[in-house]
Amino acid sequence: MIAGAITPSGHSYACLCGQHSQDGAGTRHGFKALGGWRFGNTLDGCQAEFVLVPDAMANLSPVPAGLSDEQVLMCPDIMSTGFSGAESGGVRIGDTVAVFAQGPIGLCAAAGARLMGATTVIGVDTVPERLAMARRLGVDHTVDYKRDDPVKAIMALTDGRGVDVSIEALGTQSTFEAALRVLRPGGTLSSLGVYSSDLRIPLDAFAAGLGDTRIVTTLCPGGKERMRRLMDVIASGRVDLRSMVTHRFKLDQIEEAYDLFSHQRDGVLKVAITI
Repeated sequence: MIAGAITPSGHSYACLCGQHSQDGAGTRHGFKALGGWRFGNTLDGCQAEFVLVPDAMANLSPVPAGLSDEQVLMCPDIMSTGFSGAESGGVRIGDTVAVFAQGPIGLCAAAGARLMGATTVIGVDTVPERLAMARRLGVDHTVDYKRDDPVKAIMALTDGRGVDVSIEALGTQSTFEAALRVLRPGGTLSSLGVYSSDLRIPLDAFAAGLGDTRIVTTLCPGGKERMRRLMDVIASGRVDLRSMVTHRFKLDQIEEAYDLFSHQRDGVLKVAITI
């Protein structure tokens, strides 16, 4: 069985309005819009051998017999969040999409954009291993922001037109602003980043509010139907995210795993923890 990182009840006001991720309100970190984020937020003990899944009837989905644990490992959070960036951005057939940051979520956002019909996907990062992984997963152009100004590079790649959708997957002022500056008139900025301070919207990049620009945010969609759909994508063979798991540790080695990941050593991308 598998459960999403976000566990909506299915019967709250938010759920009945179609906003399943915004079910309830988290309190631990002082944010109102934490929604159905309970694992590791309002529920402790989620990195243990067993955990009680809230509203299990709405959240537990069986893993098809033909899929391995590692094949579906990204579905509950990383894949669901990344794909939602493309979905909320309204990517259409023939679109050009820029994805700022090629960490796990950005990589999934790029993969999701391709699935939705984008014919050109541009990935921005500076870590060689992440840029290589982006190309491996089908990103058409990569931009190393330490070597090139990403805004100038993307405008050059689009012959000055700009992109239809930009996806911000890091959560910093600089990436948000760059994602805004590369949009074509009437384009959409789909924000997945978690920000730690107030954002500024530059007057020129926002066309003083007259550019028909859309800015949308998304919290990782959860629930058993979401998990079923994501596992169907994996089963179809259209996306294979197993290569994103670069390191594996046992549960009793979890401190070592966290140390590796927090210091970003050895080209780490994602870590799998097994019992």
